[in-house]
Amino acid sequence: MRAYIFVNAASGKPAEVVQQLRRIAGVKAADMCWGVPDIIAVAEAADVKALQVLVLDKIQKLMDVRGTDTHIVCES
Repeated sequence: MRAYIFVNAASGKPAEVVQQLRRIAGVKAADMCWGVPDIIAVAEAADVKALQVLVLDKIQKLMDVRGTDTHIVCES
């Protein structure tokens, strides 16, 4: 399954968070953007449980991450 994860970072820290995100297994892309959110990441996981571990246990625990909003891609 694929998901878009909107990441809000601490002020002045988006570039550092992007570099950390790009090193996490399962994160296929991470880019800074203007406006809200600060970063959009693309993630792939085997199932909902694996996505939960990725977001809650890895991404949200990064020091300068202030919040996430995850959007699971619907397959057509």
